[in-house]
Amino acid sequence: MKIGNNDYKTVWMEGHDVFLIEQNLLPFKFEIYKSTTYFETANAIKTMIVRGAGAIGVAAGYAMAQAFLQAPENDLLNFVTKAKNEIEATRPTARNLFYATELVFEAGKISIQNAVEKANEIASKDVDDTRKIGEFGNELIKDGFSIQTHCNAGWLAFVDYGTALSPIYYANHVGKKIFVYVDETRPRSQGARLTAWELKNENIPHVIVPDNAGAYLMSKGKVDLMIVGADRIAANGDVANKIGTFEKAILAKEFGIPFYVAAPTSTFDDKCNSGNEIIIENRNQDEVLFQTGLNVKGELEKVLVCSPGSNALNPAFDVTLAKYISGIITEKGIIKAEKESIALLLKS
Repeated sequence: MKIGNNDYKTVWMEGHDVFLIEQNLLPFKFEIYKSTTYFETANAIKTMIVRGAGAIGVAAGYAMAQAFLQAPENDLLNFVTKAKNEIEATRPTARNLFYATELVFEAGKISIQNAVEKANEIASKDVDDTRKIGEFGNELIKDGFSIQTHCNAGWLAFVDYGTALSPIYYANHVGKKIFVYVDETRPRSQGARLTAWELKNENIPHVIVPDNAGAYLMSKGKVDLMIVGADRIAANGDVANKIGTFEKAILAKEFGIPFYVAAPTSTFDDKCNSGNEIIIENRNQDEVLFQTGLNVKGELEKVLVCSPGSNALNPAFDVTLAKYISGIITEKGIIKAEKESIALLLKS
């Protein structure tokens, strides 16, 4: 990704340290957060300094590698096992997190250097996979299309390129005229803050829309295609993604609009039979009750936006049933959201 005149990745490792774009400050401030220990990197995942399926996975892989680098020689296995459990407890819904910790943990049993190399390998594969997702997804986008998104599944959600936004970037790169409707994505407004910021950096025409404007836009023929990302995909094609995705899929089905999910194979969980088995993360109610933005002085300020004294429910994800999904865009091609196609994909 290019920010200003510089190229950045969302997360990377140098020596023992992990560097991450501080996403809680975007789009108002651009800062790099430096993590020196596995605990700090795990906390960065939990507090959403880094977010998005792929970026969470890569950060978790780096955190696992840091644990091996920090571990005392006389108690290495106990130390890294405890660290693995702590890292995996940060965001329980995202499959990529567990995919990465498992691979790095096993690699580290061979040697500490092997753990670091495996973490970097996961990061490199993330970039390659999301680039290919853009190429395959571009085939779905016709010149003049208007595309709707939900949440953020772009650069910031992976090491680079993204999933749902990767086909949009590719289509723009090859000269297609496109327009993007960006769901604001409450309560953390990842669409309004992050997706819109990315699209502005890429000079792609777009507009932020309220989450509840989907039915209006689709009923008026404004949307040609909807693409979203995924945090975990079950063996039967059910997809866990940011809260609000399921209702958009139902609307797309009602109005005959193709609804695609974009995700690498690392997001698939063949041990999870259906969406009913996916653990849904419930986050702190303050994310609903409060909002952070710029005040008149140009300073970041957190303010209460709900009725004082009321409580809030904050499920971070919902599950979209496979029957509402037109297809899944992967680094190996576009497949149907069904058990047989997913089984073949994961074997290939």
